[in-house]
Amino acid sequence: QVQLVESGGGSVQAGGSLTLSCATSSYIYRGAVMAWFRQAPGKEREGVATIYPDGYNSRYADSVKGRFTISQDSAKNTLYLQMHSLKPEDTAVYYCAAGTTPGSLSTYAYSDWGQGTQVTVTV
Repeated sequence: QVQLVESGGGSVQAGGSLTLSCATSSYIYRGAVMAWFRQAPGKEREGVATIYPDGYNSRYADSVKGRFTISQDSAKNTLYLQMHSLKPEDTAVYYCAAGTTPGSLSTYAYSDWGQGTQVTVTV
């Protein structure tokens, strides 16, 4: 049963914005640590942002600090990633993940994954 479902991906010009959503079933309600990862062709999956169960504290990869914002809506059990000032190097498949280690951007800290949504940034 798929429990993490991403949406909102697409193609955007450099400098543009996109907001990704992840329907998380009951993960947020149950206090899971949520995160966004991405994987570009030929590269390893990398952590982009994670949010603590309190919904306030978060951590970002240096490459996206100041441009991306992670948030969650506990009432809707939905995780978001607002992306601004997008660059061609942000092109990747973006994944939503659930785990139990606050603050981690390591793939090893997350046990449940969505199917991913493609983000393409064109020049």
